Amino acid sequence: MGGFFGAISHKDCISDVFFGTDYHSHLGTRRGGMAAYDPESGFQRSIHSIENSPFRTKLEDDAAGMRGKVCIGCISDTDPQPILVTSKLGLYAICSIGIINNADKLYEELLNEGCANFEAMTSGSVNSCALIAALIAQKGSFAEGIKYAQDKIDGTMSLMIMTKDSIIAARDKHGRLPIILGKSDNGFCLSFESFAYQKLGYTTYKELAAGEIVRLTADECEVLEKGSPDMKICTFLWTYYGYPNAVYEGVSVEGMRARNGMILAENDIKNGNLPDVDYVCGVPDSGTPHAIGYANRSGIPFARPFIKYTPTWPRSFMPQNQAMRNKVAKMKLIPVHELIKDKKLLFVDDSIVRGTQMRETVEFLYENGAKEVHMRSACPPIMFGCRFLNFSRSNSELDLIARQIIQEKEGDEGVKYIAEYSDSSTERGKHLRSEICRRLRLTSLEFQTLEGTIRAVGLPEDKLCTYCWTGRRGAAPNP
Repeated sequence: MGGFFGAISHKDCISDVFFGTDYHSHLGTRRGGMAAYDPESGFQRSIHSIENSPFRTKLEDDAAGMRGKVCIGCISDTDPQPILVTSKLGLYAICSIGIINNADKLYEELLNEGCANFEAMTSGSVNSCALIAALIAQKGSFAEGIKYAQDKIDGTMSLMIMTKDSIIAARDKHGRLPIILGKSDNGFCLSFESFAYQKLGYTTYKELAAGEIVRLTADECEVLEKGSPDMKICTFLWTYYGYPNAVYEGVSVEGMRARNGMILAENDIKNGNLPDVDYVCGVPDSGTPHAIGYANRSGIPFARPFIKYTPTWPRSFMPQNQAMRNKVAKMKLIPVHELIKDKKLLFVDDSIVRGTQMRETVEFLYENGAKEVHMRSACPPIMFGCRFLNFSRSNSELDLIARQIIQEKEGDEGVKYIAEYSDSSTERGKHLRSEICRRLRLTSLEFQTLEGTIRAVGLPEDKLCTYCWTGRRGAAPNP
């Protein structure tokens, strides 16, 4: 997916953006970049691959040579960013997060309407920021152009634009991703993750509304477009993707996960599914707070029967090659033998997507002497690849283990019964769980309910995107 951080100040703010962007490294694994402006040095930019080395290492020397009181940085899982653009609106730097599903169509439209050419990347594809900039240039101002681009794009687009004396920020029109503004004595910053600016001397100023556009200078925050209360923020941010310290729409990620685990345990107790196990455990790292909540509510001791070795591979979704990712995931699991051998264990994981890594984890536990391995998923079964962001996406929805099982049982007709398969009380729901148990060698399996997930977040359902579980955004069907 990706994340970004920007700052504008009465003093040099390069180090703020360097550290603030680095705090978004959990959101992307491909490229990191920064752009700054200084009257003497002009526009400066640096972009590096971060697939084999972190942002901090790759950008440290370049950032040390940058100067400026306005600066933006980006972690990207897609295109090199930020890019520099010149147009009738002037010279500026731009970076974005999200996904453009209709990029090819928009590219053809712009060419047919007289846009002479686009700079191509080595893959031959057009940089998404270049496409966004071309759409913005169709209108007479940044605000009008951003609104036009967001209306034309099928997908999600949040962005930052850095000019010589300002930063313009726009949250995507459905508010699927957050943008939070911070304020200090010297200026403003903006961030995907709220915790990223706390160590830098900023306090929260406001969170942008869905579709809101602002222009920041060191002295003020000017609202260019008020935005809309019709928000559909991604619920999976709390379940998995967000960093534990992050706060979105006033809801703490760590707090949500602990509540979520407690609700999972309450459901098991109510339904008579609480197993007789020695320990409750989390699949690290994001499953751990869910597991702590489950242990606290169930009264079963919490333990860590294996530890992930992270100094050399800090993120489980590195590198890009799937076979190597699976190998790295296996190599990282270091057992604590006395907590595994002859023990009955219940694990809580953030989600079950394809099941590949979970199968290897379960086999690893049995190889080290576990008697039973029970699993609880901290979210409902994932039934759809995400249409709106660059995570939980698949080349085919049949890559998802839940959809594979449904397809094998009922063919294409099975999609009509998604709600039944998600419900453990139905025959279809029982079949899904028993088949996943068989494939992954689990003693028992249960999923968090949609109602439990929403309760753990604490926001109204119509403010949340739940597409990956239900095929709906919030309570309303997708068009």
